[in-house]
Amino acid sequence: MDIDLIFKIAGTGIIVAVLNIVLKKAERDEQAMMTTLAGLVVVLMLIIDQIGTLFDTVKAVFGL
Repeated sequence: MDIDLIFKIAGTGIIVAVLNIVLKKAERDEQAMMTTLAGLVVVLMLIIDQIGTLFDTVKAVFGL
């Protein structure tokens, strides 16, 4: 696992949290929710390759 991936996820989380706070203060709750969902999708796209590698490793370990 690469430490760069952890920094990308943390950076995305910080940016989404700040945007969420700013939008809620501006009473834009719908946009705040969409920003949160978009951040979740971005993070899932970042880790999808790692999940695939995990499944391949589990299959190799258990001989499936």
